[in-house]
Amino acid sequence: MHTVAVFVAALVVLLHLYFMVLEMFYWTRPLGRRVFRLNEEFAYQSRLLAANQGLYNGFLAIGLAWGLAMGPAGHGIQLFFLGCVICAGVFGAATVGRRILWVQAAPATAALLLLLATR
Repeated sequence: MHTVAVFVAALVVLLHLYFMVLEMFYWTRPLGRRVFRLNEEFAYQSRLLAANQGLYNGFLAIGLAWGLAMGPAGHGIQLFFLGCVICAGVFGAATVGRRILWVQAAPATAALLLLLATR
């Protein structure tokens, strides 16, 4: 069970690194506009906000990866960063779109529950 929990948490890390790259480097490009369903004008106007948002997603990924790298000693760090991801996902779902709940908060919730079950 612990291996599954770590695997799901690692998936959350990879997802947030992907979000970071999309938001920081591909926001105005066809891939970013397609993923986030943006028109070219809005993407260009909001590119600095997206880059800032991407940076925060990177911090979430790095923090969770740090906790995972620490092994059992990083359990509390993992729980903290997964909680942050869940909060961000719930807020994003409430303010931007429900899809964020499934793409961001659901995987983090699964990882959090699995990590709690391993203790």
